[in-house]
Amino acid sequence: MADIAENGRTWLLSGPTSSYALHLTDADELLHLHWGPRITLADAEALAAGPLPAYWPFESPLDGREEYPVEGGPRFVRPALSVRTGERRGTEWRFVTHDTEGGAGGEELRLRFDDDGIAVTLHYRMRGDVVERWVTVENGAHARVELLRADAATWTLPDREGWRLSQLHGRWAAESLLTTAPLTHGEKIIGSRRGHTGHQHLPWVALDTDATEERGEVYGCALGWSGSWRIAVAQLPDARVQITGGAGYDDSGLLLLQPGESYTTPVFAGLWSDGGFGGASRAWHAYQRAHVVPDAERDRPVLFNSWEATTFDISEEQQAALARLAAGIGVELFVVDDGWFGARTSDRAGLGDWTPNPDRFPHGLKPLADQVHGLGMQFGIWVEPEMVNPDSDHYRAHPDWVQYQVGRNRTELRNQLVLNLAREDVQEYLWEQLDTLLSGAPIDYVKWDFNRCFTDAGWSGEPYPQRLWVDHVRALYALLDRLRAAHPHVAFESCSGGGGRIDLGVLSRTDQVWTSDNTDPLDRLAIQHGFSQIHPARVMAAWVTDSPNAQLNGRVSSLRFRFVSAMAGVLGVGGDLTEWTAEELAEAGEWVSLYKEIRPVVQRGDLYRLRPPTGGLSAVQYVLGDETVVLACLQAQHYGEPVPALRLRGLDPAAQYECRETGEVHRGAVLLHHGLRTGLTGDLDARVLRLRRI
Repeated sequence: MADIAENGRTWLLSGPTSSYALHLTDADELLHLHWGPRITLADAEALAAGPLPAYWPFESPLDGREEYPVEGGPRFVRPALSVRTGERRGTEWRFVTHDTEGGAGGEELRLRFDDDGIAVTLHYRMRGDVVERWVTVENGAHARVELLRADAATWTLPDREGWRLSQLHGRWAAESLLTTAPLTHGEKIIGSRRGHTGHQHLPWVALDTDATEERGEVYGCALGWSGSWRIAVAQLPDARVQITGGAGYDDSGLLLLQPGESYTTPVFAGLWSDGGFGGASRAWHAYQRAHVVPDAERDRPVLFNSWEATTFDISEEQQAALARLAAGIGVELFVVDDGWFGARTSDRAGLGDWTPNPDRFPHGLKPLADQVHGLGMQFGIWVEPEMVNPDSDHYRAHPDWVQYQVGRNRTELRNQLVLNLAREDVQEYLWEQLDTLLSGAPIDYVKWDFNRCFTDAGWSGEPYPQRLWVDHVRALYALLDRLRAAHPHVAFESCSGGGGRIDLGVLSRTDQVWTSDNTDPLDRLAIQHGFSQIHPARVMAAWVTDSPNAQLNGRVSSLRFRFVSAMAGVLGVGGDLTEWTAEELAEAGEWVSLYKEIRPVVQRGDLYRLRPPTGGLSAVQYVLGDETVVLACLQAQHYGEPVPALRLRGLDPAAQYECRETGEVHRGAVLLHHGLRTGLTGDLDARVLRLRRI
């Protein structure tokens, strides 16, 4: 909730362990006061009473202290807001009022400013110890207002020396890799200019000075936007640090606001934690399960996906045969991937024609869906609605519906083009196609893919064509919202050639995400380790596929290692079950059964990263109530070294816990050793241990 000083110019938001404070000076300068451990309103007012330091003319006393820097006036830091009217550029605002409003989302603090008819509202909401911030800009008086840049927030860190920056970087098949490095003077910029979140960076950063996995202060920020984006981390000349982020990669223009129109930024969320990187992760996970992910209290089912088994060569009979095998090992959701629609026999044709292929499914999808339901499983399909093949009925009927630059060569990546979803006629067409599809067959799940980046982002005839970068994403959100409202029983997964569209924005509209196209169980340990820094296991899809891993690297791994690696998230199976032996199918059934037992703990429990996947033994632990699950993976042993012990976390040190696998009874400060040493027998081996309070 928000505490407000009597003069109405100092505000304090507090969560269970942290506070966030800001102050408005008599000159209408909005200053940041505090972000960190809980303080009182009196503490905040004392901070507000301190004078700004004096500076030479080459520096500004506002820089590094202003809550939301705008372009114009005595400011030299990166502006969060840059606007242009017909007369001038920049902002010179005055404070209008503040108000608070409660609701289902919690109490919201709003600070309203005006600049000659341009209204700017800063929004704040505290959810647990996560501060949500966003901004609304409205054109109230001008013929036109061009938004060159409108970031969601600027975060200011306390004066410290030796800041370190952690981020998640990568590429296709190597997403979400964690890296930490000293923060030096100047700016560090991460983002995407690709039209989607991107494989190269997740929109999250964390800063610390001396934190470990278990202790120390960590400041983290995460952006909820599924298009192009930018986060700039700046260490200023006086060693202050500010983090600014929002939609769009550069300052070439977001939107053109006509009179009465407004733009609301995505949410840029911030979290302070004194529990180290592990404590920060658990706080982020709890926040997403409680406030972001739809129906997060429902555990996600074990799925089978047909892609790696069949690729484009599919038929109703073949899929039904796979479904029978999948049901036999305990799968709960059967998903038909690419190839079920139009003339889709390769990636060269059919994309955009969302009706079942009459040769492969002569009576539509319903007969197969009915067979799958008869086997006790849910039924799902793959779609890629934002794309189209030039060789498709859709494109032949509407060639002007794609993004393109007039007079330029057209880029086809993966033999496909990007639809201009910012167009209302495209939005309505996709709604009709997908609503008809979901209404015509008993479909329970949709894997929504996005397999290429924006390249020729043009819009012939549109006066302000660059708006498609923002409006494409807003239309995607609106379409997902509309489909979920019309078909509330259907679950959605976000996919983008693997982990190319994972962020708080898409997670607020989907039930899980496809983490990476890389299903190699050893590679996945590092990908999942990075992913867990910000996102919970409840949304992290992970598959068991064939060995050797023909899709990627040819590595051979045991079925046990593949399953334990994938059981760290939402378990799926993607191998060709028709090639598995009877012994492998039986073993797979045992692993699926075990996962169902531990699933509530994995998907809803608190995560503790016991050992990182840097070689040797790696392990994660989940705690939910009296139950504890440990997934340990031995990557390699060298020179006959013994398997190290694991000290468990998050347990009651005065209580006793029994290990189901070994029968041993431990105190809460558990040092697991015997069960690991006897259970892990060689390279690429794995172990599941379950403990219960007794």
